[in-house]
Amino acid sequence: MSIHTEWVQFSEQEHDYKLYTSRPAHAKTPLPVVLVIQEIWGTDDHILELTDRFAKAGYLAVTPDLYAVNGERPSVFAENRIEQVKAFLDTVPPTVWSDPAARDAEMDKLPAGKREDVKATFAELFGGLARMPKHLETLKAAVHFLKDYEYSKGQKVASVGYCMGGALSALLASAEPELAGAVIYYGNLPGKEQIETIQCPVTGFFGGWDKRITSQVPGFSQLMAEAGKSFTSEIYEGAHHAFFNDSRASYHVEAARDAWVKTLSFFKKVLTEN
Repeated sequence: MSIHTEWVQFSEQEHDYKLYTSRPAHAKTPLPVVLVIQEIWGTDDHILELTDRFAKAGYLAVTPDLYAVNGERPSVFAENRIEQVKAFLDTVPPTVWSDPAARDAEMDKLPAGKREDVKATFAELFGGLARMPKHLETLKAAVHFLKDYEYSKGQKVASVGYCMGGALSALLASAEPELAGAVIYYGNLPGKEQIETIQCPVTGFFGGWDKRITSQVPGFSQLMAEAGKSFTSEIYEGAHHAFFNDSRASYHVEAARDAWVKTLSFFKKVLTEN
């Protein structure tokens, strides 16, 4: 399928933002929008390819670069620096990731220049909870931009996020009343205060072995039901965190296949049928 892709920049309240866009090349526009929210790794090849997949399903698909500041990334978030962190983590057991002493010991084995880069970028990536409000503002700015964007003007917008992006997809549902729907892939779930302001349907996909995240699902489901909100979920036994990322060892093809079909069905309902 022929698609048209491009990075666009837009401004809101004196801030500049960078947005990757993908759409069917020969479709009549404007189109309903799937807003894809990145993992912690940024708008890497996987996220861009996934955005293109949603475009091939018949949507304007977009993903903002959450690490860009006024349209450009600081050096600590440069793509090659993030790839170095990925490569490092692939060389150590997952138990090392969350053990600072063991992690530092492994990082100290790296060559001097690379060691400092990996340490600095790792700290920025995984210490990013403080940046979540800023990321949320970027996503809200993207939704507002898309309302008048020539390829989506007047159309509905729904979000889907992965890991960090999954948490942001849920928060966006709470913070943006014009959002038509939100999909969460293995992201932290919001609490009661945020649930009260959710106005759109929400669905989520989780790995059975991803206990830290998946253990949040029953409580979130109960709170959503008590608040009269729409929430459905799937927990895939035998699947890890990041089971949908086909560029990582955590990829689980059966879970990913099922979640993909159900995600498209959800978007068809909230973006085109209501």
